[in-house]
Amino acid sequence: MEGSVHPGRKKNLVPGAGISGGNYTIRSPLLEVPFPLQAGLRAQPELPAGKRKMSVLKRMMRVSNRSLLAFIFFFSLSSSCLYFVYVAPGIDYPEGNNSSDYLVQTTTYLPENFTYSPYLPCPEKLPYMRGILHVNVSEISFDEIHQLFSKDLDIEPGGHWRPKDCKPRWKVAVLIPFRNRHEHLPIFFLHLIPMLQKQRLEFAFYVIEQTGTQPFNRAMLFNVGFKEAMKDSVWDCVIFHDVDHLPENDRNYYGCGEMPRHFAAKLDKYMYILPYKEFFGGVSGLTVEQFRKINGFPNAFWGWGGEDDDLWNRVHYAGYNVTRPEGDLGKYKSIPHHHRGEVQFLGRYKLLRYSKERQYIDGLNNLIYTPKILVDRLYTNISVNLMPELAPIEDY
Repeated sequence: MEGSVHPGRKKNLVPGAGISGGNYTIRSPLLEVPFPLQAGLRAQPELPAGKRKMSVLKRMMRVSNRSLLAFIFFFSLSSSCLYFVYVAPGIDYPEGNNSSDYLVQTTTYLPENFTYSPYLPCPEKLPYMRGILHVNVSEISFDEIHQLFSKDLDIEPGGHWRPKDCKPRWKVAVLIPFRNRHEHLPIFFLHLIPMLQKQRLEFAFYVIEQTGTQPFNRAMLFNVGFKEAMKDSVWDCVIFHDVDHLPENDRNYYGCGEMPRHFAAKLDKYMYILPYKEFFGGVSGLTVEQFRKINGFPNAFWGWGGEDDDLWNRVHYAGYNVTRPEGDLGKYKSIPHHHRGEVQFLGRYKLLRYSKERQYIDGLNNLIYTPKILVDRLYTNISVNLMPELAPIEDY
C-alpha cells in the first residue's frame, strides 16, 4: 500500500494536514519537520534516544571535519603567499664581485655566566643581545631622556661611553644628519644607547644640524660630521645613521668590517623588502680608512634623494663590496614623518651618471665650512650653515 507504515511504528508518526500520498511529521528531541512518505517508501524505524544523538553528532562532526580541513588549507596557502610577499623578495644573494653580499653570522651567543676580562677584546655575540627589540615610537621629551640616563655615570659628555669589563672591538662614531626633527632625537637615544651598551662598543653621538635656508644636504652634513668627529677622538668605525631609523634587533652588530656595511636592509615602510639591490640608505657603516679612500659622500646633492646611490657607486669604484645582516637582523622601524619643507633633488640622475668622474673632486677634499659646536650630555651638536659655494667642484 502506498504511503503505508508498519503498525508497530505508527505511534511515532503523526498524520500531516491533508496532503495525499502520506504526509507525516517525524518527531525527535532535536528536530520536528514535515517528511512526505513517497510511494513505495517505508518509514525508517525510530532509533533509541542515545543512538539518535550519536547519529546527529556524527553528521555534525563530518561537517566540522570538512570545515577544519578547509581552514587548514587556506591558512597554509595564505601563509605561503605572505612569505613570498614579505620575506623572499628581500633575500639578496651574492651575484659576483660587484654585488651586495649578506653577512653570514653564526647564531651561537655566549651564556649568561660568561666572565669578561678587561684585558681582552669584547665578544661580538654577548648574552645581553636577546634579539628582537620592543620599538616604541611614542614621543618623549629631552628632559625625560636626560633624567633616564642621569643615573648612568659612565656616560661622558657628548654621549661618549666605553665598556669597563672588556676592551671594545670598535670605537664607533655615530653621525646623525639633522634638521627640524627635535621630537625624533629623544626617541632615537632611548633605543640606541642601551643597544650599543649591550654590544660593548665604545661610542659617541654627533648630531650635525643644518641651519640657513638652503635645501637639506644630508651627504654634506655627513662629511662635516666625519671631519669633526675625527678631531674629537680616535675612532675606527663610523655609522651614518638617519634619526628616524630604529633597529628592531639588538643582534645587528654596529661594528665595521673588511667591507662597508648596510645595516638597514629591511625597513618597515618598504614592507621589509630591499627596494633595489644598490639601495644603501638609512644606516650604513664604514671604517675610517674606507671612508677616506672613497673621498666620503658627494657634496653636490641638494634636497633629498640620490646621495646614497652615489655612495654605493663610490664604494664599488674603490673595489669594495657591501655586506648586509642576514635574515631579519637588518629590520628597522621608521618614525613616521614627511620631508617637511624639503624638496626632492631633481638633478640627481645627471650627477649619478658621472659618479666615477666626480668621486675624487667632490667629497671630503673640497669641503669648506664653519661649525658651531655645543656639547650636550648625550651628544655633540654641530651646527653649520651650508651653501653650494662651500664645496666648489672643478670641471670633469
